[in-house]
Amino acid sequence: MRDHQPNVEILSEQVLLTTAIFTIREARLRYRTYDADRSLSDDWSRPVTLVNADRGDSVAAVVVDTARGEIVLVEQFRFPTLGHGSGWLVELVAGMVDADEAPETAVRREIREEIGYDVRVLERISTFHLSPGGSSERVTLFYAEIDDSLRVGAGGGRADEAENIARRVVPLGDLSALLDSGTIQDAKTLAGLLWLHRKRSRS
Repeated sequence: MRDHQPNVEILSEQVLLTTAIFTIREARLRYRTYDADRSLSDDWSRPVTLVNADRGDSVAAVVVDTARGEIVLVEQFRFPTLGHGSGWLVELVAGMVDADEAPETAVRREIREEIGYDVRVLERISTFHLSPGGSSERVTLFYAEIDDSLRVGAGGGRADEAENIARRVVPLGDLSALLDSGTIQDAKTLAGLLWLHRKRSRS
């Protein structure tokens, strides 16, 4: 038995499965429950068994080509979505953070790999969980500005990782219509584009 923090008691923990992407962990634990005023009490929940799909942290970027007035997105095949559509999603540039890598370093690398640009402006927006009921993955979301002078490669992703990525651009003036169209079905992309829409509405 070991404590992660005072309000959670881990009774047992085991790794159920390790894949190329996820480590599936199962824990038997209990945690502090809420009091009548909705503050944490001294009482414990009954022991429960919970599962965590752990794949580390990731980054994503709302990329804007300021010279062309365009949002730069990517499109690629995503196997887990195949049961709910064609399998291809339009998304923000995104990728995993390597061990001992800063999120800022990771997002610059992903922008070079996926669309072939260095970045002129990079601003951290937020860090959030994608699916906290089942996964520990967090996304750090950035805003990035590029222009033609910063082109350093063809993009398209890494062949050694079987990536096949197409660049997709949307005029900034079409952002509202894109959000209303239902085309965006990826959570981090929806969050990033809504942030951009709010930023533009305030300026």
